Amino acid sequence: MAEFVLVAGARLGAWAWEEVAPLLRAAGHGVHPLTLSGLADKRGVPAGQQTHVQDVVGEVERRDLREVVLVGHSYAGVPVGQAAGRIGDRLARVVFVDAEVPVDGASFASAWPDGGEALRACLAENGGFWPVATAAHFEGQDLTEDQIARIVRGATPHPGATLVEPAVLVRPLDELPATYVGCRYDGGEPDDLDDADDVVRRLLAGGRWRLVEMDTGHWPMFSRPRELARILLDEVAV
Repeated sequence: MAEFVLVAGARLGAWAWEEVAPLLRAAGHGVHPLTLSGLADKRGVPAGQQTHVQDVVGEVERRDLREVVLVGHSYAGVPVGQAAGRIGDRLARVVFVDAEVPVDGASFASAWPDGGEALRACLAENGGFWPVATAAHFEGQDLTEDQIARIVRGATPHPGATLVEPAVLVRPLDELPATYVGCRYDGGEPDDLDDADDVVRRLLAGGRWRLVEMDTGHWPMFSRPRELARILLDEVAV
């Protein structure tokens, strides 16, 4: 039996896994959807990048979990990738779902084309938070109108410090047993594999990482929950 710790991306909380978690539990695994500090039901809790890393590590240690599969979606790949290197032999696998991966000394914003300047300006204008995205942000991502409305309704402003503070890796990512789930969807057509981030491509070339593709948009826990759950279950058997 695996113990899945599920962490959704920016502005989201544990609620984002409501359709995936029951499918994993039905297969006999432990499932622990996690809300990061400052978001959803933990809104108002001060948070920086290392707070979010400790949120993940703390969940594993508090529950004394073993055979842990850490799952990080989008932004959450940054804290999850750091946490994966800190839980030692408790880790069975880490799965990055269309996620950013941490680079030692770099922040989530560092990967932006302008180095994160536009994001920093946005945070300054919004009291240090990344505001909730509008419904238009989710169009063309294989989501129904109801799914988009659900995401927008459940989202909360994201604490900005977590986006601009640097990652601290205690174990190289290429040493981790890992899977990258790439969501290759743009207006109904799968994208090229070459669109993968340079860092991710290098990690995939190292031999310990696997690539799985989904023909859907960036929020597969909403658009294709059953397919995503099946992928996660398959990765337990790797």
